[in-house]
Amino acid sequence: MKPGGQPTFSGASHSTIAKSVNAIDWGQVSSDLDAQGSAVTEGLLTPKECETLAMLYSRAEIFRSRIVMSRHNFGRGEYQYFRYPLPDLIDQLRNAIYPHLVPVANRWNTAMGIEVSFPSTHVEFLDGCHQAGQDKPTPLMLKYRADDYNCLHQDLYGEHVFPLQLAILLSDPHKDFTGGEFVMTEQRPRMQSRPIVVPLRQGDGVFFAVQNRPVRGARGWYRVNMRHGVSRVRSGQRYTVGIIFHDAK
Repeated sequence: MKPGGQPTFSGASHSTIAKSVNAIDWGQVSSDLDAQGSAVTEGLLTPKECETLAMLYSRAEIFRSRIVMSRHNFGRGEYQYFRYPLPDLIDQLRNAIYPHLVPVANRWNTAMGIEVSFPSTHVEFLDGCHQAGQDKPTPLMLKYRADDYNCLHQDLYGEHVFPLQLAILLSDPHKDFTGGEFVMTEQRPRMQSRPIVVPLRQGDGVFFAVQNRPVRGARGWYRVNMRHGVSRVRSGQRYTVGIIFHDAK
């Protein structure tokens, strides 16, 4: 363990994470995000990395808070927010992925008429969050058992919002659990909501819209409202890690 209580990960060096992130087809990710508000990248983490991360859930000292969903009508199940310093692997992913998403985020804001431009590095972006009083880390780990689910929601924690986030499935849907699909809804003006189911395998990541995304219509661009959640887990146990790029108040 590093000084300050930050867990390290064997086999998850900075060069390994950088190589994995750089190997992503970011052009395809950008196209998928523009087309449907989500994009899957396969095998972002290895099974060993997934298992190592999932085992951290029992280590209360590395988390700042624990939420039992049923107490807040969020669904069923629970999740915990990591405290700073983040586990090395989470920190590496957050910093390495952010610059690749900035062009999409800035393009979306321009299309939606939002006069906010995001800096090129995550350190710069977090500085702005912290100066505005959003200084609590938001990366989290979620744990579901049979009959647990996560209601449709948006992860907004203050005025500063990065419009994209990432979820990585840590459990194996072929042996650890059944059900528990990642789901989204898209609400266009004066239309019924469109359901979206995103199939994931262990180690797969899904990038998706936090709140809104732009869609071009006959009269120009307009905003589409997006929400995400998890369907009922029918059996077993499901772990997921969520990487949100803005911090919370």
